[in-house]
Amino acid sequence: MNLYVRYFDHETLAYNMDDVVAFLGSIGEIKVDNNAIDRIMNFVESDSIYPYRLKVSYSNYVLFLKTEAKDMEEFKYLEKMRKEQRAAEHMTMAEKKRLQQDLLNEQHEGWYEASLLFKRVIMNPENGKCQYVDTVFRVRLKAVSAMDCYNRIIEHLQNRQDVDPRSQFPSVKSNNFEYKFLGEETEKKEETE
Repeated sequence: MNLYVRYFDHETLAYNMDDVVAFLGSIGEIKVDNNAIDRIMNFVESDSIYPYRLKVSYSNYVLFLKTEAKDMEEFKYLEKMRKEQRAAEHMTMAEKKRLQQDLLNEQHEGWYEASLLFKRVIMNPENGKCQYVDTVFRVRLKAVSAMDCYNRIIEHLQNRQDVDPRSQFPSVKSNNFEYKFLGEETEKKEETE
């Protein structure tokens, strides 16, 4: 196991503690004492896979990374690959969001069973103050897509006399909206609450 060591724009790939001490000693503003060397050795000998930072002044640190790289060129290549992989994971999250949106808009005309957890404003008759109360609304309805199902539920709740306009409704993408497509036909074809 080798160590990548960096202090601002000074960097090296150290193969042993002598390399580390020589590198740190070559930087004038870093004073290396036995305590610092012991802490670096503890990091090297530990099972930790996370970077280690050695504080050398009020706000300056030396960074240490364990690596299997044989030289600086290989280390830079491995770091570039790791960053590209992380970027691909972020793209995957964007793709997941796009897939979720596509599923919500996908046309499946028929019956849906849905539930929506929303924050309903309720007036306390004792003191006249309002409070938000988690309220579950369940319904079976006919819609052309999950998005249409959600929109129809929100429109229905907003038009009800007993639902205060200050009530808060969740996003269609949140865990507080759940739906299940039941098919084009159901035994009981009437909307229920």
